Amino acid sequence: MLALVSACAGGSSAPRSPHQTIADYAAALKRDDAKAAYALLSTEAQRRLPFARFERMLSDNPDEVRALAEALEQPEERMVVTATLQGGDGESLDLVYEEGAWRAHLSAIDLYSQATPTAALASFVRAFEAKRYDVLLRFVPESEQEGLTAAKLRDAWEGVQKEEMQELVDALKASLPTAKAERLANRATIAYGSQGTVELLEERGLWKIVSF
Repeated sequence: MLALVSACAGGSSAPRSPHQTIADYAAALKRDDAKAAYALLSTEAQRRLPFARFERMLSDNPDEVRALAEALEQPEERMVVTATLQGGDGESLDLVYEEGAWRAHLSAIDLYSQATPTAALASFVRAFEAKRYDVLLRFVPESEQEGLTAAKLRDAWEGVQKEEMQELVDALKASLPTAKAERLANRATIAYGSQGTVELLEERGLWKIVSF
């Protein structure tokens, strides 16, 4: 439910800060004011969750709602508020709310992030399109790096495998806007195209590509 709360309340003369919005939402829940709480949900949340169902959900789960409201009332210094701006091509920018303002997070400067499976896949596509074979080496698992160089990758992917790799990258790029990773421990898979699957492995905190 918390993920559905809008950072700015609709219909208000002045936008609330994220912390104020959460505080107002918690207060509305504690006083059983379903209308006030619902007004603080985003347009998308309201579209997915009609008011009648929201109101019934609150009335059917009073103990859980009160526990949620109390959890949301924790001191501001213990709360980290983040947001992600998603582009149509799958690129994203993470923001952090600090001292009353939104600030760009590490993703704004980490052009080839491997922090998550989906970030690694987007970075792989970006590096391939930029012909940064030195960067593409970073996505190779350690067990497969022996003897492999940027020059060898370039010769293969711009040579006999050029058409195959371009088709693969085009399919990966098309899937990025809706890409979802299924994770299990240090392994992950991401589906793309009609039947394709990317397998990834986390090594030393970085996600690398095992196979397509």
